[in-house]
Amino acid sequence: MRSVGLALGAILLSGTLAFAQTTDGTVDQNEIEQIVRDRVERDQQGVGLTAAVIVDDQPVFANTGMQDVNGETPVDDHTIFEIGSITKIFTNLLLAQLVVEGKIDLDKPVIDYLPEGTKLPEFEGKSISVFDLATHYSGLPSVPAELASGDLDNPYADYDATKFYAFLASYTLTRAPGAEFEYSNIGTSLLGQAISHVAGKPYADLVSERILTPLDMTETSITVDDFFAFAGGHNADRQPVSHWDFDVFAPAGAYRSTATDMAKFVAAASGQVSTPLDAAFAKMFDRTRPAGSPGMNIGLGWMLLDAPDSQIAWHNGGTGGFNSFIGFDRTSKRASLVLSNALTLTGIEDIGFHLIDEKAPLAPQPKPRTAVDIDVSVLPNYVGTYQLGPEMDLEVTTDAGHLFVQASGQGKLEVFPESATEFFFKDVDAQITFETDASGKATGLVLHQNGMDLPGKRK
Repeated sequence: MRSVGLALGAILLSGTLAFAQTTDGTVDQNEIEQIVRDRVERDQQGVGLTAAVIVDDQPVFANTGMQDVNGETPVDDHTIFEIGSITKIFTNLLLAQLVVEGKIDLDKPVIDYLPEGTKLPEFEGKSISVFDLATHYSGLPSVPAELASGDLDNPYADYDATKFYAFLASYTLTRAPGAEFEYSNIGTSLLGQAISHVAGKPYADLVSERILTPLDMTETSITVDDFFAFAGGHNADRQPVSHWDFDVFAPAGAYRSTATDMAKFVAAASGQVSTPLDAAFAKMFDRTRPAGSPGMNIGLGWMLLDAPDSQIAWHNGGTGGFNSFIGFDRTSKRASLVLSNALTLTGIEDIGFHLIDEKAPLAPQPKPRTAVDIDVSVLPNYVGTYQLGPEMDLEVTTDAGHLFVQASGQGKLEVFPESATEFFFKDVDAQITFETDASGKATGLVLHQNGMDLPGKRK
């Protein structure tokens, strides 16, 4: 079943990426071109891919592949891609502007900024604050459960405000807002509703007036007029899939953009160029919270990965057939972007981090894996919680003869057996090996990902 989440992408544990030192500042276009070409042609992990390094407001682009798997139009700097959850950075940038203008207080309940009569869940009298929504600490799940039983080819298209507010009115929080990081598309969409209500304009109009126009981003929108420039989406098998459309969930993932426009955006966000949005961009980093993985924090929308002498600010996006990444080093201001018209096993996030810092590893070429039949009676032996770090657990569950793994703050993914103790993910290039005692009960596990082996002790 295809996931309906606009999640943080193909990196299961983003905080495991290691940064030894920053790059020397040079940009080798030949190297960038080789990296993207290898991903699509050698690894067969993509259909079309465009990437860029941006230094001193000067982007260096590299493109490879086609807009459609059976087409003849190559991708370029002006090809339109779905950027998915990078849209959340637009939403939080609008929030930062309203905070700077004194129109929204991050610590006040979000219900104060919604139409009168709106009903939101509370936990033992504690309300969801604006800051809780911006940092994914609201206690709300990623998406309403009913989305999983709808049209998975275009899951968000018919989910309107009536359904959205009915869900919120009936939902029961399982913990207090502010207690725990859990990535939530519902939360960001609710934030977008509050922003629109306070500003008195539709969400898309605000993005156009307050972000796209000041940054001269003429190739970014929710609707696409130039369909011939719009890349087709593809799944991990490089087969065409539908574009995704959005209604009330637009603030969580609706935008489409090009490498040209995203280079303008990340240059402004990193401070390589001064714009009227400087104060709002700075506000996005004033306050942070832990974000699940070791060394990972979150500001207003931006994920923040600790490096030895800096932080990497980043976000990614994934829809049914697209994957995207933007990020920058907060010290050197070096930035990168990667856009792909396929949602693949390897993903593209490793390329984005590597283009910011050459010491960040590229993912190895994926190994073909085949599930085998095992005695499913062993699966209950693996059920439990395994701690990989101070803020990172893997929760292992079983259901109807299938095994599932869920990382802290992320969605549940099925794993498939290569042997009785070795399992692999299909949606993420990662594997798990269970360590067992004489009775066969798991005492720990090892997560294999990004060329590293990460042990986890059973709690």
